Amino acid sequence: MSMRLPFFNNKKTKLNETPELDTIPKHVAIIMDGNGRWAKKRGLPRVAGHKEGMDVVRQIAKAASKCQVEILTLYAFSTENWRRPKSEVDYLLRLPKEFLHIYLPELMENNIKIETMGYVDMLPDHTKEAVDYAKEKTKDNDGLILNFALNYGSRFEILQAVKQIITDMENDELSFDKLDEQRFSEYLYTTGLAEPDLLIRTSGEKRLSNFMLWQIAYSEFWFTDVLWPDFKEETFVQALDDYQQRKRRYGGV
Repeated sequence: MSMRLPFFNNKKTKLNETPELDTIPKHVAIIMDGNGRWAKKRGLPRVAGHKEGMDVVRQIAKAASKCQVEILTLYAFSTENWRRPKSEVDYLLRLPKEFLHIYLPELMENNIKIETMGYVDMLPDHTKEAVDYAKEKTKDNDGLILNFALNYGSRFEILQAVKQIITDMENDELSFDKLDEQRFSEYLYTTGLAEPDLLIRTSGEKRLSNFMLWQIAYSEFWFTDVLWPDFKEETFVQALDDYQQRKRRYGGV
């Protein structure tokens, strides 16, 4: 079924409509990159870029919901981010609480459901409590799933899946001949979610940074030089528009 996709006319700030286009990606994943560079360009501390980027999350979540995207996964904090200065790490791990405190009522109004993936047990209590509260408050919403990757690393995820599979085989809960790609996927953090149709990375970098390596095997990629704090609804819609012009073959012809 085709639908009309909203987009921004570059000369105006009003939302317009394109001619009918064919497909909307069901699941969009975004590597939100460039907060530090955005701040540096303005002579500000790196945390200022992270704070600015927080409001962009709200904007893009609403845009995705409006465009009828079903799942939006955001790479919020990676397992590698622990290597950053402690002050920056502490700030990054306070952001979920601040974001949800400010924007949860608006997310509720937009019928958005909060989910997380990653090794959440290692996060500070205040971070876990904030996301657990938001997940509980939004659990009955049936609109966009806003999925935050927190303390997430794809290699760790895959390794943990392999360990659990071995354990289940040793306990006769899984037989070797029953293990296939679908069953393996059930051991990942994303079990129950469709794999991403579109992966977006901001800031001009063109690498995956240990993000959803199994899940994006057939995803379309879209890279932009725009830094995350400058990533607006019109840029997001450009990515969707570009995606809709592509023909996905999944190895076929």
